[in-house]
Amino acid sequence: YGAGVIGRYTALSEEYPEVTAFHTVRINQPAGWFYSSKALRTLCDIWDKHGSGLLNVHGSTGDFVLLGTTSEQLEDCFTDYSNAGWDLGGSSSDMRTPSCCNGMARCEFACFDTMALCHDLTMTYQDELHRPAFPYKFKIKISGCPNDCVASIARSDLSIQGTWKDEIQVDQAEVLAYAKAGMDINAEITGMCPTACMTFDGKTMKINNHECNRC
Repeated sequence: YGAGVIGRYTALSEEYPEVTAFHTVRINQPAGWFYSSKALRTLCDIWDKHGSGLLNVHGSTGDFVLLGTTSEQLEDCFTDYSNAGWDLGGSSSDMRTPSCCNGMARCEFACFDTMALCHDLTMTYQDELHRPAFPYKFKIKISGCPNDCVASIARSDLSIQGTWKDEIQVDQAEVLAYAKAGMDINAEITGMCPTACMTFDGKTMKINNHECNRC
Protein backbone atom coordinates (compact mmCIF):
# COMPACT_ATOMS: atom_id res chain seq x y z
CA TYR A 1 0.00 0.00 0.00
CA GLY A 2 1.02 3.60 -0.50
CA ALA A 3 -1.90 5.06 1.44
CA GLY A 4 -3.70 4.70 4.75
CA VAL A 5 -0.82 5.85 6.95
CA ILE A 6 0.13 9.51 7.34
CA GLY A 7 3.67 10.04 8.54
CA ARG A 8 3.99 12.46 11.45
CA TYR A 9 7.46 13.43 12.69
CA THR A 10 8.78 16.18 14.93
CA ALA A 11 11.88 18.28 14.33
CA LEU A 12 12.33 18.45 18.11
CA SER A 13 12.98 14.76 18.70
CA GLU A 14 15.79 15.45 21.17
CA GLU A 15 13.50 17.57 23.33
CA TYR A 16 10.45 15.33 22.90
CA PRO A 17 11.68 11.80 22.20
CA GLU A 18 8.29 10.25 23.02
CA VAL A 19 6.76 11.86 19.93
CA THR A 20 9.66 11.56 17.50
CA ALA A 21 7.15 9.68 15.35
CA PHE A 22 3.40 9.99 15.89
CA HIS A 23 1.88 8.54 12.72
CA THR A 24 -1.81 8.60 11.85
CA VAL A 25 -3.52 5.41 10.66
CA ARG A 26 -6.80 5.46 8.73
CA ILE A 27 -9.14 2.47 8.82
CA ASN A 28 -11.79 2.02 6.13
CA GLN A 29 -15.14 2.46 7.88
CA PRO A 30 -18.24 0.34 7.23
CA ALA A 31 -20.85 1.97 4.99
CA GLY A 32 -23.20 4.16 6.99
CA TRP A 33 -20.83 4.05 10.01
CA PHE A 34 -22.57 1.04 11.56
CA TYR A 35 -20.37 -0.65 14.17
CA SER A 36 -21.16 -3.42 16.59
CA SER A 37 -19.76 -3.05 20.11
CA LYS A 38 -17.56 -6.08 19.36
CA ALA A 39 -16.12 -4.37 16.27
CA LEU A 40 -15.34 -1.20 18.23
CA ARG A 41 -13.63 -3.19 20.98
CA THR A 42 -11.51 -4.98 18.38
CA LEU A 43 -10.47 -1.70 16.76
CA CYS A 44 -9.57 -0.16 20.12
CA ASP A 45 -7.78 -3.23 21.50
CA ILE A 46 -5.47 -3.41 18.48
CA TRP A 47 -4.80 0.31 18.68
CA ASP A 48 -4.02 0.11 22.41
CA LYS A 49 -1.50 -2.61 21.53
CA HIS A 50 0.28 -0.73 18.73
CA GLY A 51 -0.53 2.95 19.19
CA SER A 52 -1.31 5.76 21.59
CA GLY A 53 -4.97 4.87 22.11
CA LEU A 54 -6.08 8.26 20.78
CA LEU A 55 -8.97 8.21 18.29
CA ASN A 56 -10.70 10.62 15.93
CA VAL A 57 -14.06 9.02 15.17
CA HIS A 58 -14.86 10.18 12.50
CA GLY A 59 -12.82 12.84 10.75
CA SER A 60 -14.05 14.73 7.71
CA THR A 61 -12.24 12.13 5.61
CA GLY A 62 -14.83 9.56 6.68
CA ASP A 63 -12.25 7.07 7.94
CA PHE A 64 -11.91 5.69 11.46
CA VAL A 65 -8.82 7.71 12.38
CA LEU A 66 -6.17 6.46 14.81
CA LEU A 67 -3.73 9.05 16.12
CA GLY A 68 -0.17 8.27 17.13
CA THR A 69 2.08 5.28 16.53
CA THR A 70 5.73 4.66 15.65
CA SER A 71 7.31 3.41 12.45
CA GLU A 72 8.32 0.14 14.14
CA GLN A 73 4.68 -0.64 14.98
CA LEU A 74 3.12 0.04 11.58
CA GLU A 75 3.57 -3.34 9.91
CA ASP A 76 2.35 -5.34 12.91
CA CYS A 77 -0.52 -2.90 13.39
CA PHE A 78 -1.64 -3.35 9.78
CA THR A 79 -1.30 -7.14 10.03
CA ASP A 80 -3.47 -7.31 13.15
CA TYR A 81 -6.18 -5.14 11.61
CA SER A 82 -6.08 -7.13 8.37
CA ASN A 83 -6.39 -10.43 10.25
CA ALA A 84 -9.39 -8.99 12.11
CA GLY A 85 -11.11 -8.15 8.82
CA TRP A 86 -10.29 -4.44 8.57
CA ASP A 87 -8.49 -2.56 5.80
CA LEU A 88 -6.68 0.75 5.56
CA GLY A 89 -8.51 3.75 4.16
CA GLY A 90 -7.34 6.28 1.62
CA SER A 91 -4.85 9.09 2.15
CA SER A 92 -2.49 11.25 0.13
CA SER A 93 -3.09 11.81 -3.60
CA ASP A 94 -5.48 8.95 -4.20
CA MET A 95 -9.19 8.25 -4.18
CA ARG A 96 -10.18 8.73 -0.57
CA THR A 97 -12.42 6.29 1.26
CA PRO A 98 -15.99 6.72 -0.05
CA SER A 99 -18.55 7.59 2.62
CA CYS A 100 -22.32 7.77 2.76
CA CYS A 101 -25.29 8.49 4.97
CA ASN A 102 -27.04 5.49 6.54
CA GLY A 103 -29.75 5.85 3.93
CA MET A 104 -32.47 3.25 3.75
CA ALA A 105 -31.25 1.56 6.93
CA ARG A 106 -32.72 4.30 9.10
CA CYS A 107 -34.03 7.22 7.04
CA GLU A 108 -37.46 7.55 5.44
CA PHE A 109 -36.15 10.17 3.00
CA ALA A 110 -33.54 7.96 1.30
CA CYS A 111 -34.25 7.61 -2.41
CA PHE A 112 -31.78 4.76 -3.01
CA ASP A 113 -29.52 2.34 -1.13
CA THR A 114 -26.55 4.54 -0.28
CA MET A 115 -24.71 1.85 1.67
CA ALA A 116 -24.85 -0.62 -1.21
CA LEU A 117 -23.40 1.95 -3.61
CA CYS A 118 -20.71 3.00 -1.12
CA HIS A 119 -19.65 -0.62 -0.62
CA ASP A 120 -19.62 -1.26 -4.37
CA LEU A 121 -17.46 1.80 -5.08
CA THR A 122 -15.07 0.89 -2.27
CA MET A 123 -14.57 -2.62 -3.62
CA THR A 124 -14.36 -1.51 -7.26
CA TYR A 125 -11.68 1.12 -6.67
CA GLN A 126 -9.38 -0.77 -4.29
CA ASP A 127 -6.29 -0.01 -6.37
CA GLU A 128 -7.09 3.71 -6.55
CA LEU A 129 -7.69 3.75 -2.78
CA HIS A 130 -4.44 2.09 -1.79
CA ARG A 131 -1.93 3.25 -4.39
CA PRO A 132 -1.74 7.04 -4.84
CA ALA A 133 -1.50 7.88 -8.54
CA PHE A 134 -3.43 11.15 -8.79
CA PRO A 135 -2.05 14.70 -8.78
CA TYR A 136 -4.38 15.42 -5.85
CA LYS A 137 -6.88 13.64 -3.62
CA PHE A 138 -10.34 12.73 -4.95
CA LYS A 139 -13.36 12.27 -2.68
CA ILE A 140 -16.73 10.60 -3.28
CA LYS A 141 -19.56 11.15 -0.80
CA ILE A 142 -23.07 9.78 -1.14
CA SER A 143 -26.32 11.21 0.22
CA GLY A 144 -29.62 9.40 -0.09
CA CYS A 145 -31.64 12.58 -0.64
CA PRO A 146 -31.19 16.33 -1.27
CA ASN A 147 -30.92 16.98 2.49
CA ASP A 148 -27.29 15.91 1.93
CA CYS A 149 -26.53 14.84 5.50
CA VAL A 150 -22.92 13.93 4.64
CA ALA A 151 -22.35 17.40 3.12
CA SER A 152 -21.28 15.81 -0.15
CA ILE A 153 -21.51 19.09 -2.07
CA ALA A 154 -19.21 20.90 0.35
CA ARG A 155 -16.79 18.07 1.12
CA SER A 156 -16.32 15.96 -1.99
CA ASP A 157 -15.21 16.10 -5.60
CA LEU A 158 -17.94 13.74 -6.77
CA SER A 159 -21.21 14.38 -4.95
CA ILE A 160 -23.88 11.70 -5.40
CA GLN A 161 -27.39 12.54 -4.18
CA GLY A 162 -30.64 10.65 -4.41
CA THR A 163 -33.77 12.25 -5.76
CA TRP A 164 -37.22 11.08 -6.78
CA LYS A 165 -38.52 10.02 -10.17
CA ASP A 166 -41.51 11.38 -12.06
CA GLU A 167 -43.82 14.14 -10.83
CA ILE A 168 -44.07 15.11 -7.17
CA GLN A 169 -46.98 13.53 -5.33
CA VAL A 170 -48.94 15.85 -3.02
CA ASP A 171 -51.26 14.63 -0.25
CA GLN A 172 -53.80 17.43 -0.54
CA ALA A 173 -55.76 16.29 2.52
CA GLU A 174 -52.62 16.48 4.64
CA VAL A 175 -51.83 19.96 3.30
CA LEU A 176 -55.32 21.13 4.32
CA ALA A 177 -54.89 19.51 7.74
CA TYR A 178 -51.71 21.54 8.31
CA ALA A 179 -53.47 24.71 7.14
CA LYS A 180 -56.42 24.11 9.49
CA ALA A 181 -53.98 23.48 12.35
CA GLY A 182 -52.63 26.99 11.91
CA MET A 183 -49.71 26.67 9.50
CA ASP A 184 -49.44 29.51 6.98
CA ILE A 185 -48.81 27.39 3.88
CA ASN A 186 -48.01 30.36 1.65
CA ALA A 187 -45.63 32.01 4.10
CA GLU A 188 -43.88 28.90 5.41
CA ILE A 189 -43.83 26.63 2.34
CA THR A 190 -44.81 27.96 -1.08
CA GLY A 191 -43.39 31.41 -0.40
CA MET A 192 -40.03 29.87 0.53
CA CYS A 193 -39.65 28.04 -2.79
CA PRO A 194 -36.51 29.40 -4.54
CA THR A 195 -37.95 28.87 -8.02
CA ALA A 196 -41.51 29.94 -7.13
CA CYS A 197 -42.84 26.69 -8.57
CA MET A 198 -45.41 26.13 -5.79
CA THR A 199 -48.81 27.75 -5.23
CA PHE A 200 -51.58 27.26 -2.68
CA ASP A 201 -55.03 28.80 -3.11
CA GLY A 202 -56.40 27.75 0.25
CA LYS A 203 -57.68 24.43 -1.06
CA THR A 204 -55.09 22.90 -3.38
CA MET A 205 -51.30 22.95 -3.54
CA LYS A 206 -49.91 22.91 -7.06
CA ILE A 207 -46.31 22.31 -8.15
CA ASN A 208 -44.84 23.13 -11.55
CA ASN A 209 -42.50 20.16 -11.79
CA HIS A 210 -40.52 21.61 -14.69
CA GLU A 211 -39.51 24.57 -12.52
CA CYS A 212 -38.75 22.53 -9.38
CA ASN A 213 -35.04 22.13 -8.54
CA ARG A 214 -35.84 19.38 -6.00
CA CYS A 215 -34.41 21.05 -2.94
